[in-house]
Amino acid sequence: MPFVIDPDKTGFEKVLRDYQIEALRMVWDDNPKGVNSREVYQHVNRQLDGVRTISRASIINFLNAMCDEGVLAYVEETCKGGTRRKYSTGLDEEEFKKHIAKSVLESLLKDFPEQTIEAVKETLGGLD
Repeated sequence: MPFVIDPDKTGFEKVLRDYQIEALRMVWDDNPKGVNSREVYQHVNRQLDGVRTISRASIINFLNAMCDEGVLAYVEETCKGGTRRKYSTGLDEEEFKKHIAKSVLESLLKDFPEQTIEAVKETLGGLD
C-alpha cells in the first residue's frame, strides 16, 4: 500500500485515514490471539460513533494491505462457511512509524537523491 503524505496533518493522519488508524490500534491493543475482520469492523464503527459508517469491505481491504506490507500478520482459521483471517501485530506502533519514515525516504531518494540527502542533512543540522 503506497503511502500518500499530507504534511499538513499530524501523526498517523499524515498517511492514514481515521478508520485505518482505529483498525490498527485495535489490532495492536488486542490480545495475542488476534481479531477477525468483523470484530475490527464493529470496533471501528463504534469509535466513529455515527459520524459515518465504514464498510466491512474497506476494513478487509485495509487489513489485507497491511498484511502485504508486513505491518500486520494473520493466520487462517476454519469457521462456519469456510475460512477467515485472524489478524495480529506484525510491526508494533514504533516499528510502523519507522516503516513509514523509511518508505517515504526511499521513495524520495529514488526520485530526488541529491535533494533528499541535502534536505536531510539540513534538517538534522538544525536539530542541535
